[in-house]
Amino acid sequence: MAKVLVIYYSRTGNTEKMAQLVGEGAKSEGVEVEVKKVGDVQPEEFLEAEGIVLGSPTYYGSPAAEIKSLLDKSVKFHGQLEGKVGAAFSSSANIGGGNETTIMDILKAFLIHGMIIQGDSQGGHYGTVAIGAPDSRADSQCKRLGQRVAQLVKKLG
Repeated sequence: MAKVLVIYYSRTGNTEKMAQLVGEGAKSEGVEVEVKKVGDVQPEEFLEAEGIVLGSPTYYGSPAAEIKSLLDKSVKFHGQLEGKVGAAFSSSANIGGGNETTIMDILKAFLIHGMIIQGDSQGGHYGTVAIGAPDSRADSQCKRLGQRVAQLVKKLG
């Protein structure tokens, strides 16, 4: 069975809630899903999943150091993530708080790994964003992100 790994860092709980919603969306498509805190993940786990979704709060327009550290450690698997599906989501305090730059930093690392990025023509084009606590818009977009990643994983599998 195809597997989607949702990894997140959250200090206030906002990004954690988003991660759970992304996981729900992926599960609704009938794939195996693991939702894990970044501190509980080893880079080797990237090899075991067909889809990887990373979520981070935005700190100074970039992902949290814990997310960046995991991506840095994944370098030892350069070339081995080719063709896996990747996606990202972020939360911040303000509309112009750097959500998109945070997401793009994650997606750039995935692209360097040779991963396939799941974009969206509706809602969050690059990935789902929340301003503060996820509202009903962010909730539905998180679920949609999980669904779309799972659908693409199944299509490619």
